[in-house]
Amino acid sequence: MKLLEERILRDGYVKEGNVLKVDSFLNHQIDIELYNEMGREFRRLFPGDTITKILTIEVSGIGIACVAAQYFHVPVVFARKSHSINLDDDVYTARVQSYTHKREYDIIVSRRYLTGEDNVLIIDDFLANGCAVNGLLELVRGAGATVEGVGIAIEKGFQEGGRLLRGSGIRVESLAVVESMDAATGAVTFRRT
Repeated sequence: MKLLEERILRDGYVKEGNVLKVDSFLNHQIDIELYNEMGREFRRLFPGDTITKILTIEVSGIGIACVAAQYFHVPVVFARKSHSINLDDDVYTARVQSYTHKREYDIIVSRRYLTGEDNVLIIDDFLANGCAVNGLLELVRGAGATVEGVGIAIEKGFQEGGRLLRGSGIRVESLAVVESMDAATGAVTFRRT
């Protein structure tokens, strides 16, 4: 998606450790007009009418998933990273390792909101090693639901997550695939398809 690539080049920056900072428009301060275009593009990429739920993980995936859901006319379910007193005890759980936070945690979804009748589109902001998406896939499979695909805003194509997911038969559509980035120069290049 050219619009997202241009925004990354203009307002994003690279930090040591393969970290692409896009918090001025994607995951701290949010550009709603950009999100709207991303939601429209996800709908174009997944045009069928079989999707019944969009699943994401808190926190940064929620905004993108909500805007995209307007185009699919389906609810958004988000996996929580902690259990709270207002969450049912009847839940699906999966263990996830965070690339950016360098720690493991359990993600949780109430069984009331993810069932075997659901056809699920997973949406998230980043795909690097695939840990978050694999955790979400585990929740979907635990519910007996069907995975329709995975929509990613920014994929780090030089890391293995996308390749492994696609290799396992999962349809992954990324709006921008970063082929390389260099913290010393600030250079970011994108994969062309």
